[in-house]
Amino acid sequence: MQAQKTTQFIMNYFAADHDRLDALFQEFMRLKREDFPRAKSYFKDFLRGLKRHIVWEEDVLFPLFEKKTGMTAAGPTFVMRQEHRLIGAALEALHGKVRLADPDCDTEAGSLLDLLGQHNAKEETVLYPAIDQLTRPEEAAAIFHEMENIPAERYNTCCGAH
Repeated sequence: MQAQKTTQFIMNYFAADHDRLDALFQEFMRLKREDFPRAKSYFKDFLRGLKRHIVWEEDVLFPLFEKKTGMTAAGPTFVMRQEHRLIGAALEALHGKVRLADPDCDTEAGSLLDLLGQHNAKEETVLYPAIDQLTRPEEAAAIFHEMENIPAERYNTCCGAH
């Protein structure tokens, strides 16, 4: 009997989004001392993209995982949600520096990067592969469709003109 091959639709898509967000953040860090307005543009794209990524996970992926596994209160999505709150706090600390056009934000950036690095590694080694194992290709298509239908207002928020 031939083993069923697992698709990696979720893993590939979300890992690529992690990479895209990392590249935006790296550009912000690279430019922040030489061209802050340009760096800020990268930060805004990163901020909105990270918020969108978290909304996708919390509104679509996590409920699907919990429904399929029955794991809620003590499973990986519980931990991921807690980490999202920590990431959000670190993101806002950095965002405060960006609002002030303060390029001296290495401490805040480092805190955020540490949290994201650990968090993303868990998602890419545990959560995304598990979701891929639990879903059929047509279910993955429905996941992406549901993500597309989330109103931008859920994640496309910022503190105003800065």
